Amino acid sequence: MRIVVDADACPGRELIEKAAKENNIEVIMYSDINHVIRSDYSIIKVVDSGFQSVDMKVANEAQKGDIIVTQDFGVAAMVLGKKAYAISPKGYIYSDDNIDRLLFERHISAKVRRGGGKTSSPKKRTKDDNERLYKNLLKLIMKRGE
Repeated sequence: MRIVVDADACPGRELIEKAAKENNIEVIMYSDINHVIRSDYSIIKVVDSGFQSVDMKVANEAQKGDIIVTQDFGVAAMVLGKKAYAISPKGYIYSDDNIDRLLFERHISAKVRRGGGKTSSPKKRTKDDNERLYKNLLKLIMKRGE
């Protein structure tokens, strides 16, 4: 088990590393060349900038049993198909039970925006988001023996 992070727009990196350190798990963070990420614990891998370059690298690198941290529903769907775990930076666990609904909602929102409509903006990160991320990461880490 590794933790693979789509790190371009990923708050909570320090919580991810804390959970990983406590459980002796490797962390690999991917970002594009437009972001500078430093870490004393994680392996940082930089890819070319380009449309979904980091997303595709994360999805391609995912292996069975890995934990993938991404806010992209498409990436989550791809890694779930590889029998990896997927979690958002706000700590919501993606699963086979919820991914179809999330992808459909994303599709509808995009359709509304293309038609000139407005959709809600993402909410600011809260303390609850941090607590949920840490708690649910530990929950997924505990599944490694299953």
